[in-house]
Amino acid sequence: MTRIAIISDTHIPERADAIPDGFEDRIANADHVIHAGDFTTPDVLDDVRTMATGPVTAVYGNMDPRNLDLPAVDTLSVDGATFVVTHGTGALETYEERVAGIVTDEAGEDAIGISGHTHQVLDDTVDGVRLLNPGSVTGAAPASRTTMMTVEVTGDTIEVTVHER
Repeated sequence: MTRIAIISDTHIPERADAIPDGFEDRIANADHVIHAGDFTTPDVLDDVRTMATGPVTAVYGNMDPRNLDLPAVDTLSVDGATFVVTHGTGALETYEERVAGIVTDEAGEDAIGISGHTHQVLDDTVDGVRLLNPGSVTGAAPASRTTMMTVEVTGDTIEVTVHER
């Protein structure tokens, strides 16, 4: 079994002060960490990498400075499951279809899309693609709550849990 911590939209220090302690523990205990963008400063990216005990996959969001040197889209395979990570930047009205299209273009319909941008939790299937959005790990506006996801990958089974503080 592989445990993945999925976070996004930290927006530190503009909209929030820090990642909550309980979420820091989940990040530290994960085998892999995924951040779907909007760190807003290089220091926050460094902090997430320091918290993590395993590898970190991260993409830039629309609020990130380009000096973070992160890709817009990244793909990773974990125990046979393929994840495509993107922030999802663009109009909210076409968000789900746009992210599903990126996932399909990068890795096909069998891949799972991970994105941020909306600050709202999502676990749904769109155009045959499962999409996960962990919301905002710091509860940054316009989020109404502080959330993250963990994913456990065991063979063909993928179990997603939403955590809220």
